Amino acid sequence: MSPVFQGMLTIIIGVGGCVGYFYFSNMLLDKVIFPAKGPNTGRNINRANQVRPWLFLFPAMFALGLYLAYPVVGSFWRSLFDRSGANFIGLGNYIDLFGEGTFRTAVMNNLLWVLFVPAMATFLGLLVAQLTDRLSWGNIAKSLIFMPMAISFVGASLIWKFVYSANPDIGIINSIRDSMGLTVLDPLQVRFWNNFFLMFILVWIQTGFAMVILSAALRGIPEETIEAAIIDGANAFQVFFKIKVPQIMGTIVVVWTTITILVLKVFDIVYTMTGGNFGTHILPSYMMTYMFRDDGRATAVAFVIMLLVLPVMIWNIRQARNEMR
Repeated sequence: MSPVFQGMLTIIIGVGGCVGYFYFSNMLLDKVIFPAKGPNTGRNINRANQVRPWLFLFPAMFALGLYLAYPVVGSFWRSLFDRSGANFIGLGNYIDLFGEGTFRTAVMNNLLWVLFVPAMATFLGLLVAQLTDRLSWGNIAKSLIFMPMAISFVGASLIWKFVYSANPDIGIINSIRDSMGLTVLDPLQVRFWNNFFLMFILVWIQTGFAMVILSAALRGIPEETIEAAIIDGANAFQVFFKIKVPQIMGTIVVVWTTITILVLKVFDIVYTMTGGNFGTHILPSYMMTYMFRDDGRATAVAFVIMLLVLPVMIWNIRQARNEMR
């Protein structure tokens, strides 16, 4: 079947199915279940109006249940079995996880990522947003800083792999060390600090995102408050930290939590740069080590990641709602 014809057929069936569902479900509700006739006409109309919104919500709720709730429940159930999927072992996979040193290292590394990347990306984004608004060529600077957002994580990792190269003719770090007469080393093999070298790649990517959102928030601050502060004798630092930052704190929190959710799910950078070696494993990369040889262990790690992301996501949604009020 031609892809074009297949796409048109899918649209026709999808739209036609939705129209048919709403038409026949309303007809069934009004004429069969709660008919608007007889001695109970008023009561039936009220009951039909109470049920009708659920008819419209049912397709979305069914789709969310099928594609979100069911996989979560299924993954948790799968994590309670051994690698063969035949023997029920309860929480055995979770007990083994927390007793394994590599898993604990991955959790600690994830904690470092969560603490460092959102804070640094948000700070740099706010700083750049404030400084570029004062430049005549600020839009050009913003475009250059936002450009890494257009690069995939794998592409960005390959770029920075050259920067961190142990060859002094290629790697910037080793080129500087070689010019100073220091020993050449591979930054990605220096334990603990290599995690920060990987984190900086994500900071480099996400600073543009933070800059765009925070720049819009800064432009939305009423000029009257800034002018009043200047008249009262406030200097530039006081205007920024005591007038501007408090007024956009909600936006800062939303940016912070959005980047945090991304950090908890990042995988490409670690896998491309080190493959999790030299103490750089994080939970997603650790999960991939079991993906094709122990489904029970891999789904257990995936469920742990979901539990870590869930509170941050709920907080993010609440902050976004408060921002819209």
